[in-house]
Amino acid sequence: MVDMDAAGGAVTGGLIGGALEKPEGKAGEAHSGDCTDCNQPVSGNFCAHCGQPTHVHRSLLHLGEELLHGVMHFDGRIWRTVPLLVLNPGRLTREWVEGKRSRYVSPLGLFLFTIFLMFFILSFGGGKTFETGAVNTRLEVARETVADKHQDVAEAKAALAVAERNVAAASPPELEAANEALTKAKSDFDEAIDDLADASNLVTRLEGVKAAGPRADGLEPGSWQAELHDAVANNKVKVNMGGDGINKKVLNKLANPDLAAYKIQQTLYKYSFLLVPLSIPFVALLFLWKRGFTLYDHGVFVLYSLTFMAMMSMALSLFGQISWLSSIVALIALIAPPVHMFAQLKGAYGLSTLSALWRTLFLLFFCAIALALFLVAIILLGLGG
Repeated sequence: MVDMDAAGGAVTGGLIGGALEKPEGKAGEAHSGDCTDCNQPVSGNFCAHCGQPTHVHRSLLHLGEELLHGVMHFDGRIWRTVPLLVLNPGRLTREWVEGKRSRYVSPLGLFLFTIFLMFFILSFGGGKTFETGAVNTRLEVARETVADKHQDVAEAKAALAVAERNVAAASPPELEAANEALTKAKSDFDEAIDDLADASNLVTRLEGVKAAGPRADGLEPGSWQAELHDAVANNKVKVNMGGDGINKKVLNKLANPDLAAYKIQQTLYKYSFLLVPLSIPFVALLFLWKRGFTLYDHGVFVLYSLTFMAMMSMALSLFGQISWLSSIVALIALIAPPVHMFAQLKGAYGLSTLSALWRTLFLLFFCAIALALFLVAIILLGLGG
């Protein structure tokens, strides 16, 4: 069943995004008389004083139409904005900054709606994003690993035998090189033995977990939730976040891993906007010595860029469910972000190819820093709240 909180969030996000737009009304016959909001004389479809539409509806049908518009932004602007965002983000950013705004959805409105829609779609997964496999699956993988490690040991043993024969047959000038090869072969053999022992120990432990049967606490035997719960219960997890109170909160949540994952996911949903103020200063650094660009310009750039990344993530997550498309999806996920950043930088700021290229490389590095800071903040807020 779809998470109703996520569904409500999607509707709320759409309404927030719609509220950020100027009132549009609906084209129709010109209205004459007084504005119903500010009581100023009007003679058209909009009040020249406050901007309210003069054609005021009071039908239930129109209420549904407003809800649809608030949630979906279902007017001509969405069809002009999204294609440009995907194919020519530089032009979209530049035109919005230059004041050509009535034809496009605002960057903040589109960003808010896209983020809420993304979490709404993710809710269809039933919270299985954090699932890593039950004990049977992990046991099967561990046994396959043991078989592979046996093969590695056999190959290392054969290589060691060859190295020993080479040392025995080496002439004095060749002896030093042969001994070095023998030392390396012995090291590889010992490493293969250790890896085999680790894999075998994992199989033994998982077999014991499986034989023990269901847990009384309801956690799946062998799952990451059960292991984390046991680690916290056995005081193997240490937390130091600056105070005993917050440390206790974090440990209590970690003792219930599903709750901890849920809290982090909800915090990610609620505080996704933090990516914007975290990213703007890094974009500003790229143009520190260039005049004519303001923090507002960089904010528009960041909002449209983050919106595209969210849209791309949704599309790739859906297509990634098709097995034969997985490799194509992975390739697109690797290539699309830098290509889009390059195109947006070049078009939005009027840069040369070389100037946009080096800024793209730095921007990718800055994005990694901003994302790391964001994730740390989300974990702290989710577990400590």
